[in-house]
Amino acid sequence: MSGILTSRMTTQPCELRAANEDFLAEAATIKLGGGDKGIARQHRHGRLTARERIEHLVDPGGHHFECGLFAAWGMYTEYGGAPSAGAVTTIAPVGGRLCMIVANDATVKAGAFFPMTCKKIIRAQMIAYRARLPLIYLVDSAGVFLPLQEDVFPDTDDFGRIFRNNAVISAAGIPQIAAIMGNCVAGGGYLPVLSDVILMTEGSGLYLAGPALVKAAIGQEVDSEELGGAEMHAAISGTVDFREKDDQSCLKRLRDIMLADMKTPPMQDSPIEAAPAANSADAIYDVFSADPRDQYDVVELLDSVVDEHSWNEYRSEFGGSIVCGYARIDGWPCGIVANQRKLTDRVMPGGKDGPSRAMNMPAVVYVESADKAARFIMDCNQKHIPIIFVHDTTGFMVGRDSEQAGIIRSGAKMVNAMSNSIVPKISLITGGSYGAGNYAMCGRAFDPFFTLAWPSSRCAVMSAQSAAGTLLQIDLAARKRRGEEIDEVERAQLLEAITSSYNEQQDIRYGAAREWVDRIIEPHETRNELAAALQIASTFPIEGPYRTGVLQT
Repeated sequence: MSGILTSRMTTQPCELRAANEDFLAEAATIKLGGGDKGIARQHRHGRLTARERIEHLVDPGGHHFECGLFAAWGMYTEYGGAPSAGAVTTIAPVGGRLCMIVANDATVKAGAFFPMTCKKIIRAQMIAYRARLPLIYLVDSAGVFLPLQEDVFPDTDDFGRIFRNNAVISAAGIPQIAAIMGNCVAGGGYLPVLSDVILMTEGSGLYLAGPALVKAAIGQEVDSEELGGAEMHAAISGTVDFREKDDQSCLKRLRDIMLADMKTPPMQDSPIEAAPAANSADAIYDVFSADPRDQYDVVELLDSVVDEHSWNEYRSEFGGSIVCGYARIDGWPCGIVANQRKLTDRVMPGGKDGPSRAMNMPAVVYVESADKAARFIMDCNQKHIPIIFVHDTTGFMVGRDSEQAGIIRSGAKMVNAMSNSIVPKISLITGGSYGAGNYAMCGRAFDPFFTLAWPSSRCAVMSAQSAAGTLLQIDLAARKRRGEEIDEVERAQLLEAITSSYNEQQDIRYGAAREWVDRIIEPHETRNELAAALQIASTFPIEGPYRTGVLQT
């Protein structure tokens, strides 16, 4: 599978390992939620934390595919932060069936909903909806975080959308089970009540308005239990289906309910016998370089990911700046569209003297490669093969020759073919993912089923170096029009400030904080991560014929 690489060797082979170690340390801190004090407070109330509840619920030894761990990373610092947006969303087996589990983390601001909490839960609902995964809600929330209510309450990606999704998911016949295991206040009360089955632990509260608000609104004095306790809802209002003594008994009942589910199919094994990869997982660290000045062969990188002898490269001698091929990962068939990060030959039509030759720049999308990728994407849809897009691109080729050859037309063809795909699309950002290259490679705006990323990857409209130079020229021109003189020291300071700002924004954690990335992964776990993603995608219904509409040809 591997070809001969004529580029220079990677300059910093340990850079990716260092980024991975930093990622693991930061992830461990995020998983503590509100920290030791918050955890102790939850235990003091006789309750488990969100992550402890999930561990009790899922099948022993079951793999967790957690999404949105870095949600709200670096955000809401004026309020003390909101680690993981105060919620845990993970896909894991319960009773032998893959489920999407959504758990409020009461150690973070009593589980209150920040703007990113809403976006995170909506994203979890949409993944579950697309893959027909049962949804289990472990509810323990004080409701909307009131200082930010204007960003939480009204819009299509805000609080109310969660409840709209509850109703639509239920109408689609996808099971939803809610366990109220603490507070469930105000509008948040609709989430469990719009689910199919409701469990509630003693000591929890479910009401539209708490005792203090009731007294202020209508002058009625009432205690929490009489207003919205588990016994009242089980025996009087009839809202709750199961009243449980504590977290442990509630979670046991939840497992029993999932075991009784005859509609959701059990987890499926891969359709083809798996084979190990040709190269070790750790070989990724030797092949890959995050330095944009370095080159590497993406096919050699894939040797550590796909099953040995399963790789069939599509049009291997044409459009070399994108590599396409059919493969299997741990027995799961897939198509792969990957940016090539080394110089490749480009053969162009010629006259009497024969074809002319040139070189494709690394990580750049050319006319021929976009045409090839579009054709390959269409073929995968024809065969109902999931597609994995491996990003490491600076974008499309620019300049007179490229424009005259029709780069916009070819890029539009690739975007059209990808946008209309009916098969699951999984994006993996390994290096840079910039500009229109991000779009064509199924960036977040194009409905990827999952977006995964390596810890050192970057995503922005252009690289920090390019953006800083452009923004500096714009700023200098504006100052010149105002009659301001800029010396070299001030010019350097401006460039440094702009570069620093852009570096922060292209950091993959910045994107993950805003839910543009579902999961940051360890590079040496790429094979396992993609196999898990393909297994989850195996229940994705492929409906209707594949159509692209009008293509630029």
